[in-house]
Amino acid sequence: MPQNLVIVESPAKAKTIQKFLGKDFKVMSSYGHIRDLLKKDFSIDVDKGFAPIYEVPDDKKELVKQLKKAAKEASVVWLASDEDREGEAIAWHLYEVLGLKPENTRRIVFHEITKPAILKAIEQPRDIDRNLVDAQQARRVLDRIVGFELSPVLWKKIKPALSAGRVQSVAVRLIADREREIQAFKSEPYFRLTAQLQPDGSDEVIAAELNRRLATRDEALAFLDDCGKARFAVTDITVKPVKKSPAPPFTTSTLQQEAARKLSFSVAQTMRVAQALYEAGHITYMRTDSVNLSALALGTISAEIKANIGEQYLKVRRFHTTSKGAQEAHEAIRPTYISSHDIAGTAQEKKLYNLISKRTIASQMADAQLERTSIEVGVSNRSEVFQATGEVVKFDGFLKVYFESTDDDNAAPDDLHTLPAVRTGDALTARQVEATQRFTQQPPRYSEASLVRKLEELGIGRPSTYAPTISTIQQREYVAKGENKGERRTYEVMTLKDGKIATRTKSEVVGNDKGRLVPTDTGLVVNDFLMQYFPSIMDYHFTARVEENFDEIAAGKEQWNQDIEKFYHNFHPDIERVSALCLEHKVGERVLGTDPKTGKVVSVKIGRYGPLVQMGSSDDEEKPRFASLLKSQSVSSITLDEALHLFDLPRTVGQFEDKDVVAAVGRFGPYLKHGSAFVSIPKEYSPESITLPEAITLIEAKRQAQAKAVIKTFDEEPGLQVMNGRFGPYIACNKQNFKNPRGTDAASLTLEQCRDIMAQQESGAKPKRRVARRATRK
Repeated sequence: MPQNLVIVESPAKAKTIQKFLGKDFKVMSSYGHIRDLLKKDFSIDVDKGFAPIYEVPDDKKELVKQLKKAAKEASVVWLASDEDREGEAIAWHLYEVLGLKPENTRRIVFHEITKPAILKAIEQPRDIDRNLVDAQQARRVLDRIVGFELSPVLWKKIKPALSAGRVQSVAVRLIADREREIQAFKSEPYFRLTAQLQPDGSDEVIAAELNRRLATRDEALAFLDDCGKARFAVTDITVKPVKKSPAPPFTTSTLQQEAARKLSFSVAQTMRVAQALYEAGHITYMRTDSVNLSALALGTISAEIKANIGEQYLKVRRFHTTSKGAQEAHEAIRPTYISSHDIAGTAQEKKLYNLISKRTIASQMADAQLERTSIEVGVSNRSEVFQATGEVVKFDGFLKVYFESTDDDNAAPDDLHTLPAVRTGDALTARQVEATQRFTQQPPRYSEASLVRKLEELGIGRPSTYAPTISTIQQREYVAKGENKGERRTYEVMTLKDGKIATRTKSEVVGNDKGRLVPTDTGLVVNDFLMQYFPSIMDYHFTARVEENFDEIAAGKEQWNQDIEKFYHNFHPDIERVSALCLEHKVGERVLGTDPKTGKVVSVKIGRYGPLVQMGSSDDEEKPRFASLLKSQSVSSITLDEALHLFDLPRTVGQFEDKDVVAAVGRFGPYLKHGSAFVSIPKEYSPESITLPEAITLIEAKRQAQAKAVIKTFDEEPGLQVMNGRFGPYIACNKQNFKNPRGTDAASLTLEQCRDIMAQQESGAKPKRRVARRATRK
């Protein structure tokens, strides 16, 4: 029987660590926290120093029983959860719930899952850090107070099932504020002037741009006219060396940003894949705001660069963390084995690992040395000058391995061009001068990556909170990913060539916000309400100060419940005051006018299932009528005419198979109803104008898809089906789904075999593979 019990928080981590330790060690997983605040109660005793009231949830009780039994049988219990506040809290909860004793309990930490790191941690155990536990507890208690007290106010004043949170509400504010900036923005046209200039006696051309914009078409036309009569000559040449330095190795936020730009990963996806890489022992801990690398890592990276790239490419750098409130003593995110260029894993894991590996190696490489040449070209009859810049890479340095992307520019830095050799005073011939109409650009909507950068900039949240915050505001439907592919806009191009000015019209797509974060009507209304009645909670500086207070608690400089007490005694009276307010209209409600047919008031507001138009009021003899807004419509901008058109729905499109086909708009968007069947109407159709043939095509397409989804049914048990799903075959029975065991031929399953699989999965036993028709791979 093993003498040592090691408890970690995830089964994948447990599996990796078990491989490094001998038979005297048993590694078990706590599957995250084993206890938490009560789900449906406030769970904080205000009168006893804001003491949290914890419970072991039902789904963890059996696990706790198993852990208690294993702990009792072991001589030493090693608590090996992550080395951050959340991990420290997990270790403390395990210590408390399992009834562990200090004499045979050890706390160990490591930020990479390798055999040397695990063995070193076992040699250097420590006590549970109560300061870190208190900092986590303070965050948990404060977030519960804000959420539990504020959410019911939103239910009462706006609609049921809404929620507010200390960090999530501020994140929504950032997105809402940006949306208001976009709505207020007025695009102004201007003209950009470029020229193709050729030195006398040369075949090469200099691409140059005028040093200022021209505001109007007339100005641009006059400039082109002057260029037709002008002489061009080089008035200034500047040549200077330029140095480019590599970016530091990844922190959590920079990894999330770069993975979004280079790999198109969402923030949550990046963290999920990074977690898998960490637990498999491929990278160091992935929740960190440190850019430091250990002396051992610096040594192995240096050896790797010398051996495979060249000694001239090596430049050892020691980066220092500068982010606000950097709290963790971890290293930056790096490969555990620098020499491993490839790993076993999924395609996503390989891509992210490759990104981390290249960034880490590049951080210890020499600067790239470039030579930048800037040329100014004078126009004889104008005061403006044309400017051209060219760069030559003299030594590629770190660019040999890696370049950092930006949100605005995904082009590689080697998209550089050289300039022909010229001297000051040399005459140039204008082969072509072009005036292109451009437009000032509205502020960009946030992407997940740029929102993470902004949150970090403001000191809001920490490495562990960015991904959950962004996921939460989307799950709550306060924010959605943009679906607008943009619209086509025309612009004018005027070209001077061979002494003649020609004009042509071109077009481009603008306003593409696909994948960007856009606030929903609900998000905007909730944000406006919170900004009006709870401005302190929504203040960026307040949220950042709270994070700083948590840092002070973690450092042992403040008592956690004193900070909570100060906050509560200011916050709770505001809750009582706003709850008692009697508002004339529901928050966010807007009266649009009167229906000319009925004389009833038409208003728009947020309803239980989203934005809707209401005709009439509850005081009328007749019940009010309601209609849902279309996805393209907004509470803040819909007009009376547009609202009245919504009452044209539901609309009978026609008959098919002796049943009415009805088009309508519901909670989840436009749909068709045919008998008992419901079919979503895709974006290319409108419920107001869809034709019967188009509707029939959609109905039949859904039938075909449903037919393909069912692999097998059983007459003896109609509620049981073998289905084909997104992730492969599965068994569906009475609204429950069961995995089809790997190696099992789903089409040949019998009713008895299906029942056996369901019973085994419900009991937690591993399904037997006796139903397989061929040998499974080992």
